[in-house]
Amino acid sequence: MTLDFSVVADAWKSLLFGALGTLFLAFSGMVIAMVVGVMGVVILRMQMRIPSLLVTLFVEIIRNTPFLVQIFFLFFALPLAGVRLNPTITAILALGLNGGAYAIEIIRGGVESIPKGQTEAGLALGLHKHEVFRLIVLIPALRAIYPSLASQFILLTLTTAICTSISAYELTSVGQRIEAETFRSFEVYFTLTSIYLVISLVTMWLLAALGRWAFSYPQR
Repeated sequence: MTLDFSVVADAWKSLLFGALGTLFLAFSGMVIAMVVGVMGVVILRMQMRIPSLLVTLFVEIIRNTPFLVQIFFLFFALPLAGVRLNPTITAILALGLNGGAYAIEIIRGGVESIPKGQTEAGLALGLHKHEVFRLIVLIPALRAIYPSLASQFILLTLTTAICTSISAYELTSVGQRIEAETFRSFEVYFTLTSIYLVISLVTMWLLAALGRWAFSYPQR
């Protein structure tokens, strides 16, 4: 067998745009996941029975079913209810909901790690309950759980590869098209593996730098 990487070299523009598509899906999905995560924790802390039960049910369903099944459900079942979404929007929604379920558990764990005395101190200072949650509970909790959220974002970035199953435009779908045209499976998937590795390492470095900037304690 003779290796020929010229087929992927000739398609470098397509691979570049595919990588950008992967990052777009991952970033958009993570934004939705953070919104879902924070809102879910707020609802759980309100301790209203029905909303809390719905949030818990959502988390359990998402965490105990495969992502592939979830994205298929959104793509093929929603049209039966009259909701038709293109593959990209469906992929973003699926990634956001999937990541949101895990974000709820991560953020909830961080919030519950904050000593109750800090909340009581904030209330004693005359802060409103919403201000206490945002300034005294949420921000310190995010500082504590940031590494876990960053790892979840990396995982979500790699999960975008499954979105090719509904023809969403991302790196794996581009690679499959190149492989179908050239029949150079090893060269194509070796290249895809390398690109995903680079994306993960660079994203990990950027998130670490962001964490140091956003959550570092003020210097005296």
